[in-house]
Amino acid sequence: MSCATITCMHNMIEDLLRRYPTLSVCGVEISAAGSLLLDVYRRGGKTLVCGNGGSAADAEHICGELLKKFRKHREIPPEVAAKLRPELTKQLEGSLPAISLNSMCGILTAFANDVSWELAFAQQVLGLARPDDVLLVLSTCGNSANCVAAAEVMKAVGGKVIAFTGEAESRLSEVCDVTIRVPETETYKVQELHLPVYHALCAMIEEELF
Repeated sequence: MSCATITCMHNMIEDLLRRYPTLSVCGVEISAAGSLLLDVYRRGGKTLVCGNGGSAADAEHICGELLKKFRKHREIPPEVAAKLRPELTKQLEGSLPAISLNSMCGILTAFANDVSWELAFAQQVLGLARPDDVLLVLSTCGNSANCVAAAEVMKAVGGKVIAFTGEAESRLSEVCDVTIRVPETETYKVQELHLPVYHALCAMIEEELF
């Protein structure tokens, strides 16, 4: 990783912790997650995301920030722009591949109904994930069975896993490459702290890749 990249990440994490000082206890993990995501995208990989309830909404939110502009202008690849009408190139934005497993209602409900809800995300990971990819799992308790199973399958196919949880040790913290354990235990308070963390990660990635 270049010195410029390290400086950029450091500055963004410092800004995050200045605005949310309670997150200082997981600053190292946030930095590790940023490095891992950058590595995935630089190797041509993609991000899969899943969660339950409010965390499912967060999964959709994360994908929205990755698939289009977040804070700054993003050029589309020149080799693609060269084949498009000018009016398209002016409006399209550079994109980072990201898939919310929650949004795939056909396979999600079919597998949950026919086999098991606890393995529905895992089945999607099995079909979609490659070794250069990363899975982001959001679980306020860190023990959501469907998220744990998805993480286990992701590791089995050779990919990486980043978990967003509350402060307690959990089944996800045992499985994942990086676990960002925000210092809260009550569900809505955990989710309130997940949002600025993933916004910061999206900002870091965008700054470096665009």
